[in-house]
This record gives sequence, structure tokens and C-alpha cells, in this order.
Amino acid sequence: MKKITETVQSGDWKAEKHVPVLHVEENNGILNIKAIVGEEIEHPNTLEHHIGWIKIFFQPEGAKFPIEVASYDFSAHGEEELFTKPEVAAAIKTDKKGTVFAISYCNIHGLWENSQEI
Repeated sequence: MKKITETVQSGDWKAEKHVPVLHVEENNGILNIKAIVGEEIEHPNTLEHHIGWIKIFFQPEGAKFPIEVASYDFSAHGEEELFTKPEVAAAIKTDKKGTVFAISYCNIHGLWENSQEI
């Protein structure tokens, strides 16, 4: 049986435009999270080739599973010369350390992930 997790790709976001870049800042128990696809190498984001969505998860240290904290769908792919820029932000309140995950979906190149320990 094939698993979807076997199709998720990763890489160095400085050389691969599909990998979501994570910026995480902690401020008084608030994690401010930004996930950007194409920060170093811009993604085309046309009707033919675009990022469809980005999801952000947080897995507290010691927890069995990550928790989905944000989900963004992108719909503007050239209609009326309007193009989505795949950049998202989320804020969560926690006093726990853990790992932030971001996963993005490109309609041509599939699923891409990145993570950052906090």
C-alpha cells in the first residue's frame, strides 16, 4: 500500500522554490509564524502552475501528533490579472516548546514540507 507521506518532498528553500520557508518568533508565550513559498526563488503562481494551499501545524514537545493551527487556500491564479502570493501568517499561544511544520501544495509538483524546532 502506498502512503501519502511517501509523496511529500523537502529540500533547501534557498534552491527549491516549492519548499515553505518558516519564520517563527516567540514573544511572551505567543508564537508568530510566517510561511512563505518562493521567498528566495519566486514561484510562478499562474493558472497553469501555482501553489494551491499552505497548512501550518505545531507539535508540542512530548505530544504524539502535530496540531493543525492554520490552513490557507489560494484562489487567484490570473483572473483579471490578479495573482496570489503564497505568504501566510498565524499566531498561537503556548508556553511549550515543540516543532512548527508547514506543508504546501503545488498543482504540478505536489506536496512540500519544512519544519522548525522552537
